[in-house]
Amino acid sequence: MNKLIENIDFLSPADTVANESIRISLDQNTGKSRKLYIESYGCQMNFSDSEIVASILQKEGFDTTSDINQADLVFLNTCSIREKAEQTVRHRLTHINGLKKKKPALVVGVLGCMAERLKTKLLEEEKIVDLVAGPDAYRDLPQLIGQVDEGDKAVNTFLSREETYADISPVRLNSNGVSAFISIMRGCDNMCSFCVVPFTRGRERSRDPQSIVEEASDLFNRGFREVTLLGQNVDSYKWSEVENNKARLEKKEVDSIVNFANLLELVAKINPDLRVRFSTSHPKDITDEVLYTIARYENICDYIHLPVQSGNSRILEMMNRGYTREWYLKRVAKIREILGDDCGLSSDMITGFCSENEEEHQDTLSLMELVGYDYSYMFHYSERPGTLAAKKFPDDVPLEVKKRRLDEIIKMQSRLSLSRNLLDIGKIQKVLVEGTSKKSTDHLQGRNSANKVVVFPGGNKKKGEYVHVLIESCTGGTLIGKQV
Repeated sequence: MNKLIENIDFLSPADTVANESIRISLDQNTGKSRKLYIESYGCQMNFSDSEIVASILQKEGFDTTSDINQADLVFLNTCSIREKAEQTVRHRLTHINGLKKKKPALVVGVLGCMAERLKTKLLEEEKIVDLVAGPDAYRDLPQLIGQVDEGDKAVNTFLSREETYADISPVRLNSNGVSAFISIMRGCDNMCSFCVVPFTRGRERSRDPQSIVEEASDLFNRGFREVTLLGQNVDSYKWSEVENNKARLEKKEVDSIVNFANLLELVAKINPDLRVRFSTSHPKDITDEVLYTIARYENICDYIHLPVQSGNSRILEMMNRGYTREWYLKRVAKIREILGDDCGLSSDMITGFCSENEEEHQDTLSLMELVGYDYSYMFHYSERPGTLAAKKFPDDVPLEVKKRRLDEIIKMQSRLSLSRNLLDIGKIQKVLVEGTSKKSTDHLQGRNSANKVVVFPGGNKKKGEYVHVLIESCTGGTLIGKQV
């Protein structure tokens, strides 16, 4: 069921990880002497990173626990995308430091984007953590923990141009055993004026495609039936064999380049029963080649998250998004042309950006209606220190105006989500079962290709199986049907 989380509405239930704190639900009791507890905040990439951290520390003598009171080491994997996200982490750290007073040996660390941005403040000024590690420093965690054990504070926020963690097999946390994330690249070269990611995650670098295919194949062999390929901008994925192999470069052998469309095809070919999703696409970079690849393979899902941020070209230029309103609408038209009207489309919306006026706000509402998004992530603008917008533009839209505009956007998306779901009634859809319904153990739930939740009477079907379901009714966030 779609839900409102802070300033966000109409999240895919599979994507709520992107906006809530996630606790480890995997308890490992292998007899190791110390236990690790992680909470992840922010984007799916942070959640994926937590799985990498758990894998690194598992080899260093740590089991994982879902009970913070049993932990010897507590990590918060953080987000800096909005001020609200940082405030949430700060409140959580206050609570954890209360636990530390009762258990002085408890090691508290901050990872991720907030660690990168506020390392000095967290360690030296506020003295609320023992350890700070940025997104590219996770291999160094054993050494950093050792420093803390010896009575010192520890920090590593070095940003790498090479690190992809390609050789690390993640520990699957909070997994339903059906779906898993695979990080295909790290960092971002887009300098959107509102965004801190280029400063906290560094430059783009892509993983070796063979390591991605091997990870996806291993997941399928272990019973997983869906993978989501993750990157800040997956459409700019590019692997050059020559550029990443000096020996081959010296021999002047022919360059071998794998782009995102090629990678999608490689993963889709692993097995037709392995569903492939991806996130996130950038409107200026998604190519027709990618769309035709999706159309060619039934197991590449017909769903694209295509953040627009604003429906007004002047605001888009100030945001440094690299496209206009008209250009974006042409991309949507091409998606509909190649993949059809049933292809799921979602977006990100920022309202109340610097100097945005009422007419420009109305442009966002009208674009939403023209596109007909299935759901959206919606925010009012939150100025982030260090970004280009903070340096160049005054944050001059009053908070009450931002909140009112956000409410109008949420109401628009509510109407659009329901109208899009109503179009599915009477259709038969292929659903991957993810488990029992939250409301009734007699019902199962899963998602269709367009990333919509479908609920239906369970019968004899099990998690991880595909079911054809006739859609009979819906709400704004859920399709309801029966097996056929």
